Amino acid sequence: MTVTAVRQLMGLPISLDLRDGTEDDAERVFAWLHEVDLRFSPFRMDSEVTRYDEGRIGDDEISDDLRHVLELCRTYESQSGGAFKAKLPGRGLDPNAVVKGWAVQRAAGMLRAAGVTRFCINAGGDVVTAGEPADGEPWRVGIRHPGDSHEVCAVVAVRDGAVATSAAYERGNHIIDGRTGMPAFGLLSMTVFAFDLATADATATAAFAMGVDGVEWAVEQPGCLVHAVDSNYRVFRSPQLPVLTQGTRAPH
Repeated sequence: MTVTAVRQLMGLPISLDLRDGTEDDAERVFAWLHEVDLRFSPFRMDSEVTRYDEGRIGDDEISDDLRHVLELCRTYESQSGGAFKAKLPGRGLDPNAVVKGWAVQRAAGMLRAAGVTRFCINAGGDVVTAGEPADGEPWRVGIRHPGDSHEVCAVVAVRDGAVATSAAYERGNHIIDGRTGMPAFGLLSMTVFAFDLATADATATAAFAMGVDGVEWAVEQPGCLVHAVDSNYRVFRSPQLPVLTQGTRAPH
């Protein structure tokens, strides 16, 4: 049974395409992501993240999930030389760059545990897939042209993998280089293809924060393939990236 659904959660549209799932499977995914929003949003005064950041709960009182998310943040901060930071000077704790990918990947695990083998979860353009939508056909994921919302740079084939993009074209200069405290510059978009969305999302954000140096860094991350566009519209692409088609106005 094919089930498709879209909800606005965690501040973005999240769509499900379950080729062999049920409406109950979809509802469990949405319920989990709603729970994540309540617990991890830095914009909710009663969230676990806010209470921890304000010292209302201590290290020994936080959940194992938050402890895991904070450890992921520390790992990417260390590996990126401080470009990636969940806690910037003068700002509150904001682990969202890790939470979305981690939470959606957990949702994918829930679907697999329920026996769903063919699905795609799209969280605001960041995608995790399982199996194939039809026999012999991969999921097709478009990488948006950073200068034209109606065009794609490329379409990649994905089976049991994830694709995440960090860029400034949707939300402006919201990604901060933790080394300088200033908006990141040098890249227009950074797309990472990986086995899981937690890795793809965090790697894309950290690499974008690093600027052009982030391209080589992302390529060196285990299991990661990249498609990056710099501020001069030059494209850097891993040779192994499974590109199905190039966009008609793809950068060069």
